[in-house]
Amino acid sequence: MSDFLDSQTTPTTIPEDHHYLSEAIFAGDSFWGLEAAFGRVDGVLKTATGFCGGTLTKPSYAEVSEGRTGHTEAVKVTYDKRRISYKALCDLFWETHDSTNRNYLNFGLIGAHRRSAIFYRNEEERKQAQESKIRKQMKLNKRIVTRIIPLNDSEFFLAENRNQKYYLQERHWLCQSLGLRSTLHFVDSNIACKLNGILAMEGKQIIDKLTTFLQSHELSKQTKSVCEEIIFELARKEDDFENPRAV
Repeated sequence: MSDFLDSQTTPTTIPEDHHYLSEAIFAGDSFWGLEAAFGRVDGVLKTATGFCGGTLTKPSYAEVSEGRTGHTEAVKVTYDKRRISYKALCDLFWETHDSTNRNYLNFGLIGAHRRSAIFYRNEEERKQAQESKIRKQMKLNKRIVTRIIPLNDSEFFLAENRNQKYYLQERHWLCQSLGLRSTLHFVDSNIACKLNGILAMEGKQIIDKLTTFLQSHELSKQTKSVCEEIIFELARKEDDFENPRAV
């Protein structure tokens, strides 16, 4: 996955000219982790958690979790086609979860809302997703259970606010400094997308990525201060772990 991580500055705002933007929808176990994995990829501008593939209109997380709506946790990715391709997103998808987990086949059961699927919009996307799946399958000795499903057979519904940018929302002071309150705030923010991806990583990785992020993005003084506090706290914990004090 490291090959897909940010290699250059990602714009903090999305230009009004949207002709080079596109969307893709993936499902792979918990949408919290999947959203974070795609969020830190260069060329991905926005992410949103939600539900796809079911029959109920605007389902709640509780309803989906009960396994009676047919929905799966999914992530909608908005990306810049000039910087990353649909093919590359599909290739990255296999690195975000265990696509051979047979539990994903238990449709209709409690807890079966976590599955593995690629929802395609047209024949070209179906072809690229299938070719990507074949390339991955050739490297494994277990069968991939991921389904490749036409999006026109279903609809993507946004998950509740608490399920958007899960790792970022664990840092509520940071969210406040960014003015993030509503579901749409979290969904539409490129900064939230990137920070959520970074904060889902491990301690030392967060320190390195967040430090680089501060150097390459224009942030408010308050937001920068909160990020620096996070870096300091994580660095202190890393130091305590590497150099335990004698009792």
